[in-house]
Amino acid sequence: MISVNQLQPLALKKKLDNGEDIFLLDVREPWEFSLAAIDGSENFPLAEVVDRQQEFIFEEEIVVICHHGERSQRAAQELIECGFKTVHNLIGGIDAWSQVVDPTVPRYQASG
Repeated sequence: MISVNQLQPLALKKKLDNGEDIFLLDVREPWEFSLAAIDGSENFPLAEVVDRQQEFIFEEEIVVICHHGERSQRAAQELIECGFKTVHNLIGGIDAWSQVVDPTVPRYQASG
């Protein structure tokens, strides 16, 4: 069985800097996405990922992003189970990206 690749924020930055063709799939809620996002990422809330998978290019490399890496891990596993081959979970999510790669991306606390 194919497992989800775990990707460190600096490794993602390197891939992006090298111009690799990566689909950045952000599975946070729209209100979260509006607060902080990686340039070029697209927002598909976790609850919609499986139903909207036809909108992703099947052969494309996918990096799944959330706040801290837990929802994205679930979404990435679902995509693997649906047949996607190259799926990464961004370790630490957008929060780690903000701390390690791009401090201009705001950090926030989840409400509730």
